[in-house]
Amino acid sequence: MTKELEKHYNKFCEDKRLTRRHGQVEYITSMKYIHQCLENKPNAKILDVGAGTGRYSVQLAKEGYDVTAVELVKHNLGVLKSKGSTVKAYQGTALDLSRFSENTFDMTLVFGPMYHLYKFEDKVKALQEAKRVTKVGGVILVAYLMNEYSVITYGFKENNIRTSIENGKLSEDFHVLSEPEDLYDYVRIDDINKLNEEVGLQRLKLIAADGPANYMRPTLNAMDEETFEIFIKYHLTTCERPDLLGASAHTLDILIK
Repeated sequence: MTKELEKHYNKFCEDKRLTRRHGQVEYITSMKYIHQCLENKPNAKILDVGAGTGRYSVQLAKEGYDVTAVELVKHNLGVLKSKGSTVKAYQGTALDLSRFSENTFDMTLVFGPMYHLYKFEDKVKALQEAKRVTKVGGVILVAYLMNEYSVITYGFKENNIRTSIENGKLSEDFHVLSEPEDLYDYVRIDDINKLNEEVGLQRLKLIAADGPANYMRPTLNAMDEETFEIFIKYHLTTCERPDLLGASAHTLDILIK
């Protein structure tokens, strides 16, 4: 699996994704809730698991937080380290955070790993490790890719739905059935709830991190700045609505230990 991810992220620029308009929506939204969770915690210790190229960890370090990052892909880790921040960065996996002691961090971010873990047991292990290294009363933020976004875009919009059914990539109720060679895994809210129940984590909020933004890429790119700012305001006003969560491309689960 590591080789497939290396090849993928050597070609795919995660750093630029979050600077494009649809990625900005996700980034702005995630940072809003990160900052909410860090209120009155100026000396918080933060762990960024699956940190990618450091879009979040480097910014949080600039804001004065004590940030540690773990990233599996060497290319991404190299980009992160090249930014010259105070982030302490290590190569590693979400499934094994044994370099860190229990109850070390005030906040743990798990923004990438769940995209690339396919077994329920592996997702549970990643959450258990995040829980272990987070302090009692600390917050864990976990990002997921949502099932319906994949079905609607890759399946119907890009006209792969019949091939996906024929190849056994969809269940009878249209749940994506991913394998490691597919690179990405997709979930529904029920799947997320089962994981939290298994690990014993309590939810504070579940957020639609980008809402309709990924469906609207050309529209967002064509907006003038004032209109885009209005869209951001609209999204931040609606991103907690339960009736909209499952259709978002990304969700952000905010949990407390």
